[in-house]
Amino acid sequence: MLKDVAVIGLGRFGASVAVTLQQSGVSVMGIDVLQENVVAVAGVLTQAVQADATDEHAVKELGVRNCDAVVVAIGSNVSASLLVTVMLKDLGVKQIIAKASTELHARALKLVGADRVVLPERDMGKRIANCLTSPSLLDYIDLSPDHSVMEVTVTEFLAGKTLRQLDLRNRYDANVIAFRRGNHMNMAPRADDSIETGDVLVLAGGNEGLEKLLSKLQSR
Repeated sequence: MLKDVAVIGLGRFGASVAVTLQQSGVSVMGIDVLQENVVAVAGVLTQAVQADATDEHAVKELGVRNCDAVVVAIGSNVSASLLVTVMLKDLGVKQIIAKASTELHARALKLVGADRVVLPERDMGKRIANCLTSPSLLDYIDLSPDHSVMEVTVTEFLAGKTLRQLDLRNRYDANVIAFRRGNHMNMAPRADDSIETGDVLVLAGGNEGLEKLLSKLQSR
């Protein structure tokens, strides 16, 4: 479990990540070269520092290498984000998550050592488009190129059966990790739990199987 995270770049994306992590119980150090960005989160984060993250000496002094993970949120300045990522890799940071502004930028970040790269605008665009074109799909998160987590609304195709009877794992490579009925969230579903129309299933599995299941839900 993450205990200490540094977020480099406190613009809208970086500040949102930093504040959300802090609210989740993670100790967060926010770093930005602009004073106004630091001041905006100073009362929320464990530590907010004005510093130039491309200055290796400054980064070492802050002890960033000791963090469980570092988020490089300098998406608009490509050269700076690449330089910082290389430097963090050389310092031995355990996990580097970097924000990219383009697909080319994302590939470059991977090449220089980022463990995970996010393209917020592309990813949000995909989520909105998929939710608009698939009414049963409420939300999804890519875990890897081949695996995802999806929230889907139960239609008549699945309703009236237990999870054991549905056998989604063998039929669609989909694991039910939780389901919601009204305001109640069941975080430990059992094989004998029955599913009703309107329930929301949280599924994790391979994309191919999940897409087949989603197609079935749409057609019923």
